Amino acid sequence: MNAAGPAVPTIDQSLSMKSVSGAQISPDGRYVAYTVQQANWDDNDFATQIWIAVTSTGERLQLTSGKKSSSGPVWSPDSRRLAFTSDRDGKRQIYVIAPTGGEAAQLTNEDGGIGALAWSPDGTAIAYSSSGPDEKAAKDRKDRYGDFEIVGGDYKMSHLWLVKAPTEIPADVKKLPKAEALTRGDQFSVSSFAWSPDGRRIAFSATRDPDLGSNGTEQLYVLDLADRHVRKLQESGGPNTRPKWSPDGKEIAFVTHGGQAFYFYLNSHIAVVSADGGSPRVLTEAFDEDPNLIDWGPDGIYFRATQKTAAHVFRVDTSTRAIRRISGPDAFHLGEATFTADHRMLAGVGAAPNRFSEVLVTATTDFAPKYLTDIGGQYKDFHLATREVVQWKSVDGTPIEGILIKPADYDASRKYPLLVVIHGGPTGVDTPILSADRTYPVERFVAKGALVLKPNYRGSAGYGEKFRALNVRNLGVGDYEDVISGVDALIAKGIVDKDRVGSMGWSEGGYISAFITCYSDRFKAVSVGAGISDWMTYYVNTDIHPFTRQYLKATPWDDPEIYKKTSPITYVNRAKTPTLIQHGDQDKRVPPPNSFELYQALKDRAVPVKLILYKGFGHPINKPKQQRAVMEHNYEWFSKYIWGEEVPPISTAAGGMQ
Repeated sequence: MNAAGPAVPTIDQSLSMKSVSGAQISPDGRYVAYTVQQANWDDNDFATQIWIAVTSTGERLQLTSGKKSSSGPVWSPDSRRLAFTSDRDGKRQIYVIAPTGGEAAQLTNEDGGIGALAWSPDGTAIAYSSSGPDEKAAKDRKDRYGDFEIVGGDYKMSHLWLVKAPTEIPADVKKLPKAEALTRGDQFSVSSFAWSPDGRRIAFSATRDPDLGSNGTEQLYVLDLADRHVRKLQESGGPNTRPKWSPDGKEIAFVTHGGQAFYFYLNSHIAVVSADGGSPRVLTEAFDEDPNLIDWGPDGIYFRATQKTAAHVFRVDTSTRAIRRISGPDAFHLGEATFTADHRMLAGVGAAPNRFSEVLVTATTDFAPKYLTDIGGQYKDFHLATREVVQWKSVDGTPIEGILIKPADYDASRKYPLLVVIHGGPTGVDTPILSADRTYPVERFVAKGALVLKPNYRGSAGYGEKFRALNVRNLGVGDYEDVISGVDALIAKGIVDKDRVGSMGWSEGGYISAFITCYSDRFKAVSVGAGISDWMTYYVNTDIHPFTRQYLKATPWDDPEIYKKTSPITYVNRAKTPTLIQHGDQDKRVPPPNSFELYQALKDRAVPVKLILYKGFGHPINKPKQQRAVMEHNYEWFSKYIWGEEVPPISTAAGGMQ
């Protein structure tokens, strides 16, 4: 089925588009390794492979191939080898390959698979995190009693391991270098780590166990490789994470929340502490956003942060605490960055508004991106929608921004249907850069004759700590007001048909859409993706219990009224809006009981509702065929209730929607 208006990608074409990420510049600056992701329809997977670009010429080479993904390239200090992880032979293992190509050599054969990895400063070994081999006690228990789980008790701790990386790696996995356990026991679970410049120590952060609810316990440790002694740098003031050594090895930078009780929505900061311990110095108190620590170079500490709908790299002077933005212009979105050994060059993935994210390289002192990829070239024959940042004031006067997406042939004299697409998080953020459609077929909706609004409602990242805290004990209520005020602002401009407005979103965006279903009669159709309908139901089922305890500042047993006020199900007797509900049946983050509760309540109220469970999936629906189903189900729903069209359902259509 072809969309009316200018040619746009079909759902299958959108899902098949390549994207790039993970740009890693070699220490000597000659190469940039990066990953390319593309749908593998035969195996129903989004496969990732590693590519190399030559910085001087822009020449590109595909380094890995095959049906299984390869990802996470990490350069050796001499720039002669790349280590990466792949599950090509079963569980995720470390492989090593030359940047000029050839066969990759498998370096590990770890029962528990591989987490993060890092080369030693001399390039002779690689440290990595892993849960290690399956313990005999666990195997014996399963043999005797069958499979069961003690909730909150059956943990597999992640620990640090070391494997030698010889120049010639044996082809026979049985002859691979034997990995050494650097840390052991059940006292902590390793998360992030970094080698000291002299290769004698490893700083790492660890939580008391791998449960997501234990993130608040994350603290810093230093491992002495000579005697395997582990020393805790601090006893409190966390969570503390992402250690990075100073060039002289005397200090460690890290990201901290400084012991704040409700840290989920408050700013984190970069701090520095002596490698021997002591009181840390906070460097970024004056910076009003979360800093993502990247590296410590000879002239300061580099970090990345969101700035409204843009994102940039900054450098903080460790002596003066002065912060300088490295990237630009203001509206540019730099999604990630890595540096050469001397920090004179950086590589990243970024884009200007209305452009696709590309791998780039630039001098650090003079940000002038040289693009090494051409992802946008896939779209040269399409007439894509345009994005622009719009502003309005919410019901309580709070300034709100969003992204307004318009057809390529936009006519300011017309009134368009409006579809609101709401991001998750709540600390996500929508930007005006282009990307292939996932979950919601935005380009097809716009080509069909709609405007799309993506609101950065209160709680979104990029607008500072006070803005992120505005939905504390106000979830749903304030968020809904931010959305509806944006709708009203566009109606007031005379460009929206007020009788044809719909809403959709996933996770927190699904929750706000569920709030719209139950709270409002202003919308003609809603799609709730993995959304919360009842905070108590969510709280007792989720794998991240601290979320509601922090945002609502209470448990359901302490303050049932705040759980009632902010739960969509409380207002379900108002519901009139036809609602599509989509959910992965194995979702632990927002468990399916939330969807069943909303579904049954709407059915009992005789509100048109459809619940679709995607079998075998957790919180994201992350396989191409099921993503195809999610997108087509949304296209059907809004075509029916916004445009009055009966699109053949994919459950009976032979070929689906093209």
